[in-house]
Amino acid sequence: MGTVVGLLLGAGLVSLWWAFAAPERRPVERRSPWRERTQDLLVQAGAPGVSPGALVSTCVLAGVTVGVLGVAMSGSPPIAACFAAMAGAAPYVVVKSRARRRRAELRTLWPEVVDDLVSGIRAGLSLPEALMALGERGPAELRPAFVRFGEDYRATGRFADALDLLKARLADPVADRIVEALRLTRDVGGNDLGRLLRTLAQFLREDLRTRGELEARQSWTVAGARLAVAAPWVVLAMLSTRPGTAAAFNTPAGAVVLAFGAIASLVAYRLMLRIGRLPEEARVLR
Repeated sequence: MGTVVGLLLGAGLVSLWWAFAAPERRPVERRSPWRERTQDLLVQAGAPGVSPGALVSTCVLAGVTVGVLGVAMSGSPPIAACFAAMAGAAPYVVVKSRARRRRAELRTLWPEVVDDLVSGIRAGLSLPEALMALGERGPAELRPAFVRFGEDYRATGRFADALDLLKARLADPVADRIVEALRLTRDVGGNDLGRLLRTLAQFLREDLRTRGELEARQSWTVAGARLAVAAPWVVLAMLSTRPGTAAAFNTPAGAVVLAFGAIASLVAYRLMLRIGRLPEEARVLR
């Protein structure tokens, strides 16, 4: 009987030690800045399961496919190379456009998330409970991320680790600020969390209003610039099936004209984006 009691006591002590022992710190995988930025873009675009390598492979496959079809249809390798380069960049451009659009949509939802957090904290909920409640009553677009947070927290009981996973799933600078404010409050305590979140919500609403006015004023300018860049290449695509056009651009002089046209279009488009681009907040609190 004494042996059984001793074994049970030892098992209980080991269980307590296992529950409160610090988890083993694994070395953090170092990733290149390009991979981090691309992975953030994929998450923001709603494709977290796609890796940067898969995106690059898609770009290469699209470029090669369009290049082969272009040579077969026009008989002009320089023309086919131009459209192959455009097709190769298309998947990345689509991902970037979707990420920008989703960021704009989520930008309108973060003030509501902050208000829900403030309401939950004022109602007496703990920080984990207030975050898990967003999985039920928060904005529909963000509910899955907070449901996963609740699952992670219930599975491990580690608030900091669950917050890190939440930040990775959202990949949003506003979410990073909210998460770090909650983490700091949980670690050091304090009674100013409600005031901090209310100030953040007010700042987000003012930024949203100002950004909306600026985007409305410059939208027609950006659309006109994109049309001006695309128009010459649409005309070239329509004329490329004519034998005379293909023969003209198969010469060295024709290839030089295409190269200079492509460079001029790219520089003009990038310059237009740089001049008309509104500042985007970077993720500095990863």
